[in-house]
Amino acid sequence: MADSDTDPDLDPGTAPEDLLPESTRRLVRTADGLEDPAYAAPSLLPGWSRAHVLAHLALNAEGLAGALAGIGEGRSVPMYLSQEARDADIEELAGKEPAAIRARLLGACTDLIDAMAAIPDDAWTTTVERVPGGPTFPAAVVPDMRLREVEIHHADLAAGYDRTDWPPAFAALLLDTALARHGAEPGFTAYATDLDRTWSFGPGPTVSGTAADLAWWLTGRGSGDGLTSDSGELPQMGTW
Repeated sequence: MADSDTDPDLDPGTAPEDLLPESTRRLVRTADGLEDPAYAAPSLLPGWSRAHVLAHLALNAEGLAGALAGIGEGRSVPMYLSQEARDADIEELAGKEPAAIRARLLGACTDLIDAMAAIPDDAWTTTVERVPGGPTFPAAVVPDMRLREVEIHHADLAAGYDRTDWPPAFAALLLDTALARHGAEPGFTAYATDLDRTWSFGPGPTVSGTAADLAWWLTGRGSGDGLTSDSGELPQMGTW
């Protein structure tokens, strides 16, 4: 990563919307750089090829862009028509030629950035449905949601980009998110050795390592490589 003191990647207070454009460019470069046969190779996600991961990322961007565009037009537009439609669309797109997946990903990412830029300041509190009648979330969390999707699934591609490439500010944001998702069972304290910062998840041992290693482990990925616990054992994490 860049070594400038003013680089936003090095500022742990950086907002998700500041990190998202460059994170998106890195993802698109990886997708463009893959040889066509590599799309069929397994990703780190069970049952999904790299094509599935990229199809999911394209459709996620399309869904979020459509929902935000609907807000601008005064209409309520859910991200997906249904969970079943979302899953079927991923399978369909993953089965297409890599060139079609690349084009869909680039177009969707561009549309989402444009949709975010077009939202009026007073509309970010508008509620979005994931599916009709399903879970909802305020539009204001879209930049954070999308940043997590891009960075985590970019690493899931197993295509030369991994958690060690995450901007420090993103790793810190992911740990902040993990605090809300994880709760306090099992309890522990996470200490990021590279940021000299702690996150408390309730009483229990202190787990130490880089912010990226901690965040990767907290998503239920890996076995805690690079981490140590002062109790001698790492708490067991479930997948997000």
